[in-house]
Amino acid sequence: MALLPYDPPMDPQFDVLYQDDSIIVLNKPSGLLSVPGRDPVHFDSLSLRVARVYPTTQVVHRLDMATSGVIVMALHRKAHSELSRQFRERETVKCYYAWVYGNPKQSAGSIDLPLCCDWPNRPRHMVDHENGKAALTHWRCIRRLEDRCLIKLIPITGRSHQLRVHMKSLGHVILGDNLYAEGEALTMAPHLQLHAAELEFRHPKNKEWLKFTAPAPFDIT
Repeated sequence: MALLPYDPPMDPQFDVLYQDDSIIVLNKPSGLLSVPGRDPVHFDSLSLRVARVYPTTQVVHRLDMATSGVIVMALHRKAHSELSRQFRERETVKCYYAWVYGNPKQSAGSIDLPLCCDWPNRPRHMVDHENGKAALTHWRCIRRLEDRCLIKLIPITGRSHQLRVHMKSLGHVILGDNLYAEGEALTMAPHLQLHAAELEFRHPKNKEWLKFTAPAPFDIT
């Protein structure tokens, strides 16, 4: 499987949704890694760009390179520890939107399938009932067109490629997914149609409940 060359968007260097002395919340574009990859050609990343301006930045969670949307980073150790705890203990609330190929028979549901890395085909992941880690996604149809459907996704766990593999398991891959889609489903969109639209969590310092939203690079109405 041939992967596309890494050509991350450069303007702007990063898009800040909110920032204070503890956290910085950003809107990551599709095509930019959250953290540097192992290969030197994949060194450029959102965390690296932010760290050039805010040297104390620490990564709390990640979005896939092809996924766009809200991501939070910590600006000091205590903030990182508290935010990491919230993600680990599933106290955060995340909402994604995706255009998928075809139309599910049901209007909503939950996908509870364990996932693990598909080692011979890395970076792909797969459903594995023996070795996989528990993964749960709630989903709901928002808009149906003849050949595609807009899905709202609420991941309860945060496994790698969880939403992409879960939608594939449902028989409706996300449009433009160069890892899991084939044929028409791959060519119907210029890039992965998956966007982290909303993120909610408690501020690591004052414990205020916060909700951040990021505009999608594709139509979600």
